[in-house]
Amino acid sequence: MAQIELLAEYVVLVDESGSPIGTAPKSTMHDADTPLHLAFSCYVLNPRGQVLITRRSLAKKTWPGVWTNSFCGHPLPGESIPDAIDRRAQFELGLELDDVTVTLPEFRYRAVDSSGIVENEICPVYLASSSREPVPNADEVVEFAWVDPATLRRSVLDLPWAFSPWLGLQLKEWTDFGA
Repeated sequence: MAQIELLAEYVVLVDESGSPIGTAPKSTMHDADTPLHLAFSCYVLNPRGQVLITRRSLAKKTWPGVWTNSFCGHPLPGESIPDAIDRRAQFELGLELDDVTVTLPEFRYRAVDSSGIVENEICPVYLASSSREPVPNADEVVEFAWVDPATLRRSVLDLPWAFSPWLGLQLKEWTDFGA
């Protein structure tokens, strides 16, 4: 895994149906005209049924400092999403995951942050579990919390500006999570 992190990361560009049509360096993505690309979101539950939420690093290009799901990422060209989830869980949070399952396989969104940067992703949503405590990578995560899913849902409804737009959109579609 360490070798993958050292390589220039590429994202998979996709057409409207989600079929791969090419790749692009991650460093050139996420601007005012971000092309549609493949991503994923993952929510991690602990043995007490609490969900891990993370606050994005202030150095992140998009939505710095906001609270979001456990972690997100982009599969590398030729990498399966489950393998990408394992890679990013280790890289961002030092976590090994169990029971990774897709919950919103068709999730897609487009959002624009206050700086004008666009997220434009086909982004299936996954649920996983872990009995370990995260050890966050400071370049990715500035803090984390384990919360009751119903509390998370209420918080996102009451304070949407404090959370990533994809988190709010995912919870609107994922009606049985924290209901």
